[in-house]
Amino acid sequence: MIMKYLDPKADITFKKIFGNHPERLISLLNALLPLSEEEQIHEIEYLPTELVPELEGHKNTIVDVLCTDSRGRKFCVKMQMEWSKAFKQRVLFNASKLYVSQAIKGKKYCALQPVYSLNLVNDIFERNTPDFIHNYRIVHDKDSNKVIEGLHFTFIELPKFTPHSVSDKRMMVLWLRFLTEINANTKEIPAELLNNPEIGKAVEDLKISGFTDAELRAYDKFWDSVSVEKTLQYDSFQEGMAQRSLEIAKKMLAKGMDEVMVREVTGLSADLIQHLKAEM
Repeated sequence: MIMKYLDPKADITFKKIFGNHPERLISLLNALLPLSEEEQIHEIEYLPTELVPELEGHKNTIVDVLCTDSRGRKFCVKMQMEWSKAFKQRVLFNASKLYVSQAIKGKKYCALQPVYSLNLVNDIFERNTPDFIHNYRIVHDKDSNKVIEGLHFTFIELPKFTPHSVSDKRMMVLWLRFLTEINANTKEIPAELLNNPEIGKAVEDLKISGFTDAELRAYDKFWDSVSVEKTLQYDSFQEGMAQRSLEIAKKMLAKGMDEVMVREVTGLSADLIQHLKAEM
């Protein structure tokens, strides 16, 4: 019998894997965040996600997991299916809210602990670089060694990841392989993933046999909403491109350029270009 698995990036699966298993979450955070040996996380406590409310009108965004460690540092993990221009601002808002939530009357500002925001993005948003991990801090504009501690942001472009693109952190590679290689079409899990204690247990939680009918309906609904959102984004992009082509065509015609050249540059039909010309 061939075992079937669900994609770990969906809302219901991601929360099942990392929302109730502290050792897994610790492993993920230590693997993907830029933490030194001294900064490694050893113990966490989950926090209610209500501490970081989402802005109205967000699309397919999950405030999946919030936690604090034994030092009082706060960690926010998100899974984002599509990139949008406003996503970084939402991340900044949520992390700032989590930072401010520590403030207690009479408490000194120096006692506030840093917030780490880990954002797994199933989309490409930095197309001019092969780098897929992007770390941000508040630094001086001329001397990056001068840092205002408090907020740390990590964005990971999952579609860019390939195992050979990372050579140093083994657990980073294994967790990213887990997130990118397993989906509804997976028939066999690589031995490297199964042999790791935490990842092997996470794989077990992805078996379709472990989900109720209601959970499977929620899973399908999630992917339907992702598909609809992608279609809307594509339609909006196409509409914007068409409008830009019209504007370019009008400018070219206004300068007396040949209709054939206008057609080749803009991709517009001869009839449409004739119509634009008649309106001028």
